[in-house]
Amino acid sequence: MRSISQEDIRRRVARDNPWWENGAAAIPEAASARRVYFAPFKALALDFGVRRATVMLGPRRVGKTFLIKQMIAEAIAAGHDPRGILYVSIDTPIYSGMALQDFLHLMPPASGSPQIAIFDEIQYLRNWEVHLKDLVDHYPEVKFIATGSAAAALRLKSQESGAGRFSDFMLPPLTFFEFLNFLGEDEELIETTAIDDGGRHIYQVKKLEALNSRFIDYLNFGGYPEAVLNRSIRENPEQFIRNDIIDKVLLKDLPSLYGIQEIQELNKLFSFLAYNAGNEASLENISQESGISKPTIKRYIEYLESAFLIIKLSNIDESAAAMKRERNFKIYLNNPSMRAALFAPVEAGDTERIGHLTECAIFSQWQHSPYFNRLRYARWRNEGEVDIVHLDGPKLLPVWICEIKWSDRIERHQAEVTRSAAAFLRRHRSIRSALFTSRTVTGKLVIEGTACDIWPSALYCYTVGRNVTRRLLGDMAQIGGDIVRVV
Repeated sequence: MRSISQEDIRRRVARDNPWWENGAAAIPEAASARRVYFAPFKALALDFGVRRATVMLGPRRVGKTFLIKQMIAEAIAAGHDPRGILYVSIDTPIYSGMALQDFLHLMPPASGSPQIAIFDEIQYLRNWEVHLKDLVDHYPEVKFIATGSAAAALRLKSQESGAGRFSDFMLPPLTFFEFLNFLGEDEELIETTAIDDGGRHIYQVKKLEALNSRFIDYLNFGGYPEAVLNRSIRENPEQFIRNDIIDKVLLKDLPSLYGIQEIQELNKLFSFLAYNAGNEASLENISQESGISKPTIKRYIEYLESAFLIIKLSNIDESAAAMKRERNFKIYLNNPSMRAALFAPVEAGDTERIGHLTECAIFSQWQHSPYFNRLRYARWRNEGEVDIVHLDGPKLLPVWICEIKWSDRIERHQAEVTRSAAAFLRRHRSIRSALFTSRTVTGKLVIEGTACDIWPSALYCYTVGRNVTRRLLGDMAQIGGDIVRVV
């Protein structure tokens, strides 16, 4: 048998880089809408004054390759020689065993502008970080860009081996704000009513029932750009999300990265966690219910976090002190759409399931924020619980709290709904504000001397996502506690 010839490899590379012959016209992605994250990524990736590789990290199918193609189109439109831009998907079987620098020799002659080399799905190259760092050191005339799907694992290697040579860029799932933007319904459903003295935007719902309907769509398929733009994918999210995303991560990415042998055990654990997303858990009760040992569960949870499938939230007690030994925690889905793909899409009447997925969706927005690592939930004896507690300052004191609900019970049963929050507010005078979410109720109240707002959950989810992305674009809008006082 013969080995794959250089000519066959050359032809495949040329096929994957059609702009070498036809320019930006060969890039259909150029005509599609840009994510909010596009502009900052482009600015970082195409900064030729900095001798660093840009490593874009994020879960599968959130638009990394799509964004890369759009960036290539804009670089060409700005005058960059298209023959000086190389794109390679490392998981292509024909490239198995090739060194990164081998691809550089397959580029056609280019004039003028510096070269750009893009390596997609770079995690499939063993010791990729060593190879990429070597290229940055020895090819100063080339701007290197890489993408990868196992975000945390890649980031760890990037930080360990690429110090001073790599710049990481996270691309998370779509925010609810981006989802509405992609559908062209943002301005139809939401309006900015004012900007306060601090430059914070105040948002108001124009059509609440329509917004809630779209929010349920977001819970079912809204985290993935391709699902939003493609009707056939929306009508069959199980095929797209479960088979193309979840199964590839569980059956391919994680086993190859971590040498996992018991793949079905990992799959079983993820299904169990997804079904119980939003509920408090412990290694002990997960082990009892799933039949998997506690050390294995702990290790698998770390792997699932690294692949951006789940979010693990730590707890504090009523005194806002972290547990000396973490026994309990909450697991949220990084993207609520995954639960619908695994089990069944939620419908308007599925109040309990929508409630849990609403928590997932709101934490999914918060993960875009640099303040995410300061969020906890509080739980103590007698069933006291507060869904979100933001800790701040050198002593990590609670400064604002939030209770997430997909119901309007606060309108008629205020004392019961706010009981846990009131107990927490009595104990912590450092808290400046509080928020309670509902399905449709909007209002204000005062509990234990603290000003509190009531917002529809869909509006709050939109506001968190929009303000976090506004900050990414350089806007100085405040987030955190101020977002509760209507940013």
